[in-house]
Amino acid sequence: MIYLNLLLMLIVILVAAEIFTNALEHLGQKLNISEGVTGSIFAAVGTAMPEASIPLIAILGTHSSIDSSHEIGIGAILGAPLMLSTIAMAIMALSVVKKRGVNGMIIPEKTGAVRDLNYFLIAYLIAITALFIPHSNEPIRFLLGFGMASIYFIYILQTVKASSSLVKDGHQTKAEHPLMLTRLGFVNNVFIIIVQVILGLLILFFGAKGFIKYIDEVAALIGIPVIILSILIIPIATELPEKVNSVLWIRRGKDTMAFGNISGAMVFQGTLLPAIGIILTPWESRPEIWTVLLVTIISTVWIRKKVTDESLQVWHLILCIIPYLIYLIIVFGK
Repeated sequence: MIYLNLLLMLIVILVAAEIFTNALEHLGQKLNISEGVTGSIFAAVGTAMPEASIPLIAILGTHSSIDSSHEIGIGAILGAPLMLSTIAMAIMALSVVKKRGVNGMIIPEKTGAVRDLNYFLIAYLIAITALFIPHSNEPIRFLLGFGMASIYFIYILQTVKASSSLVKDGHQTKAEHPLMLTRLGFVNNVFIIIVQVILGLLILFFGAKGFIKYIDEVAALIGIPVIILSILIIPIATELPEKVNSVLWIRRGKDTMAFGNISGAMVFQGTLLPAIGIILTPWESRPEIWTVLLVTIISTVWIRKKVTDESLQVWHLILCIIPYLIYLIIVFGK
């Protein structure tokens, strides 16, 4: 029954994310912004919301065990960038192997892609630094967390600033599907779009709250530490299905939106959420944390080098699955 309830909460989360993302795409079209902004900010944040809501609710909400809540929160925070920089990138590349071949090129808009990866790496270096700051030193940890949150807002400003020139070059956002609420007879305008955004968030909160409760019970049932289960299960269950957007976009030749949907989510997940973890949880040097951080950075540096050199090929992203497999061997080989 626990597994059935967990699955039910997952379905609720994914439905909410679809409602939310659909509204954001239409908002991007209404605002006449570029595919880069829609991919790296709107779609990335929208598809990252299920993942993001779980650590936020676990850490900030009321839960039966504070220690368990922190473990779930930290695991979800670390697991998302790990999954995005490895499995998600590999799946996106595998989806075009037949059409492009293993040596085929993947060509996201270079400046936006490099910007995403640079901001993520800077934020993760701060996250590593925070491991050495005692939790009792609240002022310093608060400054580090505030700095990471600030990084994301600076990133948004730079990404939006680059939007106008991209729109002029023909990279304007176009919604792929009708606004969901119009199927109920509502008119597609900014007010109705915002109503749908709020509706998606409310459903998302309900699903995330239930998901936290049941994943804690599953961890106890199968005897796996909560933090490990959270790192492995939560991001794959809540965020990876939503990265189907990247698969659809890249198969349609929209490499910028496909890549930005993942890299933009990495920036979101690698700045705001670790900031919460640094300030409110025992963010400390532990093997579970070190391993995830290092594997994620290695994969990201590899991707960044290929994008910078404008030599990103399908097989380069497929190889991103290797760091994730190494992480599994380290965790379960103990």
